[in-house]
Amino acid sequence: MKRRIVTTSDGSKTINLEDWNEHYHSTHGAVNEACHVFIDYGLAVCQQREIRILEVGFGTGLNALITLHEAQKNNLVIQYTGVEAYPVSMEEVVELNYARELGLERLEQAYREMHLGNWDHPFRLTPEFTLTKQKKDFSQISDEQAYDLIYFDAFGPRVQPELWTESMFTKMFNALKSKGVLVTYSAKGSVRRAMQAVGFTVERLPGPPGKREMLRAFKP
Repeated sequence: MKRRIVTTSDGSKTINLEDWNEHYHSTHGAVNEACHVFIDYGLAVCQQREIRILEVGFGTGLNALITLHEAQKNNLVIQYTGVEAYPVSMEEVVELNYARELGLERLEQAYREMHLGNWDHPFRLTPEFTLTKQKKDFSQISDEQAYDLIYFDAFGPRVQPELWTESMFTKMFNALKSKGVLVTYSAKGSVRRAMQAVGFTVERLPGPPGKREMLRAFKP
């Protein structure tokens, strides 16, 4: 599938999949969207110091990078698992250069190591952040009560509707610990109903720039 790097409205870059007319992040601002959805309405609601996170759609590593920054800033200990079937290339990582875009030059090497590190084996990027990358389809996720927080960052329902179904959200529900949280940029009614059907309590929240709403789901 043809890919190209484009600049979004906040000056940060993302990858465009031309055949699908789909982007890895919002064209209204890749960094703004990531911080709003996954940090402000996800990580920020976790009360414990040690947090286990599953990201569905590791992609460019932007969400992992900003989570690493938050871990250092707030004295958190993060065990981070990122699932991705189609990893980005190192050439794309270098061009995106999110560490520099965010003014986090001290994390530039860590950002590259996120992508250079071996798959399916945990590796410690910093004393407070351990990353495990799993190269597989999202349908292969089978964890049980393993995570406190899920970043659900799959491509949208328009292009991959099979990732936004009751079947997939059953996997997410099972992967979370009791009182766990899932956040996603989507606010589509069918997505909310699929989450509710498998047992989540779902709330609509203000969306990032360019989107009216987003969803946050809690496991009882």
